[in-house]
Amino acid sequence: MVTNESDTFDIGGDLTVKRLGFGAMRITGDGIIGEPDDIGNARAVLQRAVELGVDFIDTADSYGPGVSERLIGETLDTEREDLVIATKGGLLRNTDADWLAHGDPDYLRNAQLCSRDRLRMDPIDLYQFHRPDPDTPFEESVHVLAELKDEGLVRHVGLSNVSVDQLDRAREIVDIATVQNQYNVANRDAEAVLEACEDAGIGFIPWYPLAAGELDGVDGIEEIARRHDATPHQIALAWLLGHSDVTLPIPGTSSIEHLEQNVAASAIELTDDELARLS
Repeated sequence: MVTNESDTFDIGGDLTVKRLGFGAMRITGDGIIGEPDDIGNARAVLQRAVELGVDFIDTADSYGPGVSERLIGETLDTEREDLVIATKGGLLRNTDADWLAHGDPDYLRNAQLCSRDRLRMDPIDLYQFHRPDPDTPFEESVHVLAELKDEGLVRHVGLSNVSVDQLDRAREIVDIATVQNQYNVANRDAEAVLEACEDAGIGFIPWYPLAAGELDGVDGIEEIARRHDATPHQIALAWLLGHSDVTLPIPGTSSIEHLEQNVAASAIELTDDELARLS
């Protein structure tokens, strides 16, 4: 029987979650625009994730836009105490499927209200600034998230796509519960950010955790996968869980079969030698 066997992490010190979560970007249409072709399947994937013991779901207002949040709010009991929902604000979309940074404080405040409505949550468990905006001073964007926390509209504040310097500057304004950057077994560009999170006890949410299409260049991963009767993608997830105690991988999918394979990776225990070889 497949179940989420990952250990736990306390987001912000009080939201305890299994470390293997679910990223809800792929329950939308092509290009992450519009509704999925099969809405019933998208709902089933969300429900199955919770059945498998996933209690941390990450989304964003830009996924759809609005579609992922709405489906989560309509499908799941988002206010149950044993389920943590994280969302993000700070990116605009268009019909060309562009991702446009927009960190204006008034916009972020409005975006949070829209997310709260779609998710049917009050407050939102974890609200993350999706990407620094070159046209808006970084501190101004972070200040409004601090205000949202002070006003009780969000429980915890997170950042996404930031440097160590930006993390340090944000922490002077508000407690940062999580950082979400691209990171996987094939791409360690954010290693310094991960190390900063480890030092501060901040959760690190690696996006693109499966490194789809990039695993061929990872030395030893095929051999290790055969040894564990697993796929290379499962080993990539097991590596993330074993590499650091603060990592919170959120693999996303629109397939129940793929979802179950991802969750099954939580039971894979890599040896110290295997972790070292992959590292």
